[in-house]
Amino acid sequence: MELALARNWWSLVLRGLVGVILGIIAFSWPGITLASIVMLFGAYALVDGIVNLIGAVRAARAHERWGVLILEGIVGIAAAAVTVMWPAITLFTLVFLIGAWAVITGAMEIAAAIRLRNYISGEWLLLLSGILSLVFGFLVMMQPLAGALVVALWFGAYALIFGVVLIALGLRLRSMRDRHLTGPAFPAPVH
Repeated sequence: MELALARNWWSLVLRGLVGVILGIIAFSWPGITLASIVMLFGAYALVDGIVNLIGAVRAARAHERWGVLILEGIVGIAAAAVTVMWPAITLFTLVFLIGAWAVITGAMEIAAAIRLRNYISGEWLLLLSGILSLVFGFLVMMQPLAGALVVALWFGAYALIFGVVLIALGLRLRSMRDRHLTGPAFPAPVH
């Protein structure tokens, strides 16, 4: 799995860039309407889901673990489909959809970081992104009537921070991959 992550470092950077762009958009136009919030979330969840599915296909071809990536991809695409199919969704429902998506994604990222700790250094970045997802998800679900402006700002902050963390992780994995190709191998698993 660690080699697939290092080979596919660009997918983390791409996900991170999308997150940063969406975060900037959310902060630039804080008076965004509920329909815009729905579309921002749907677009991010769709791109995130597609990138995870691409990563799963690549991992499967490399005979590495791909199940979590498939599950994350399906959850992201399903969340995007729900937001598009019911555009008149209430803020209350949207808040819980966003919160549940962030909690599920965060839990999966924490699990992946725990598994990776024996293979790579820098897994703390994936752990941090998972913790950020969990915190964001729980905060959103605790304040369901906060209003579209607050949700837009929370989403913007989450997307921006999550994006920066994923970019940092992707670039770190790229440098590890480059060192692996030109230098010493990845550290052996710790038993």
